[in-house]
Amino acid sequence: MEAGKLSKFLKNGAIWGFIVLELIFFSVAGEFMSLSDKAFMDVDNMLLLLKQSAPIGIIAMGMTIIMVNGNIDLSVGATFALSAVILLDSMTWAVFAGLGDWVIPVSWALALLTGVVLGAINGLIVWKTGVDAFIVTLGSMLGFRGLVFMYNGENPTSSLNWTLVDFAEAQFLGFHTATWFLAVVTLIIWYVMTRTVHGRNAYAIGNNREAAVNAGIKVGPHMLINFMIIGFLAALSAVVFYSESGSVNPNDGQLYELWVITAVVLGGTKLTGGAGSIVSTLGGVLAIQLLRKGLGHIGADTSTVNLVIGLILIAVLFLDRQLNAKGKEELKI
Repeated sequence: MEAGKLSKFLKNGAIWGFIVLELIFFSVAGEFMSLSDKAFMDVDNMLLLLKQSAPIGIIAMGMTIIMVNGNIDLSVGATFALSAVILLDSMTWAVFAGLGDWVIPVSWALALLTGVVLGAINGLIVWKTGVDAFIVTLGSMLGFRGLVFMYNGENPTSSLNWTLVDFAEAQFLGFHTATWFLAVVTLIIWYVMTRTVHGRNAYAIGNNREAAVNAGIKVGPHMLINFMIIGFLAALSAVVFYSESGSVNPNDGQLYELWVITAVVLGGTKLTGGAGSIVSTLGGVLAIQLLRKGLGHIGADTSTVNLVIGLILIAVLFLDRQLNAKGKEELKI
């Protein structure tokens, strides 16, 4: 195998190797340290893990496009929360009182539209002002979160529709509804990134924006579309999650942006843009969820989980820098 192909294989396959090591470690460690009688790799445990991966995973697919593009979106957690508030609150609006269960698709559409609009706001500001997406979305993260609190104060927004709950809790071929949403989103985004002009342009812009402009790619509109995609997916994640829970707190979704970015980077997407894989991002999402679930399985508390994942992220970023160094003079070990 040629050196270039070997390097690419190691980068793309590393996350799946890491997942295998996680499964082995937590299965063995669980035998000695677990507070539960259930085996870690129990089928029900793994199905639940896939379901729990869906909210972060759906957003992570959009974040991969954004980061391949050379941008970042820190407002996804706030977009997630605001879309959830619109979803649940709109079910109680007097104007929809006569719709019965037909209010469900209407509320879904309003929530998804909210995500698209918020994403478009980010994209337009980045495009028209030229301000770095990190700064723009940091500001919108605070602004969108402020809208959540303005909408309903510090009180939770609740609306439990049992038809919706039954749909969200349903299983098909053994997999939960949320897992199917994650699978379909992953397949669609994979197709967009690997089989369409839009996907090829995303890599070209992230790799060299100036060259992309010279090649005739309309960078501004392209980035706008990508921000609308991630806004839509953040809203879809909220729709999937809150269809079952039926209650959203104003602080819900906080730190989602960090979990999502960690999963995407762990999957091998470069922070500087130009490189990334949807399949590897899925691996990153599963690896993060395995860590959280596995550490909990052996009795670790939340602070330990955050510490371990933070250290792993730092290690991955360091290794990425070394693997992508252009010359020996850039290697600092």
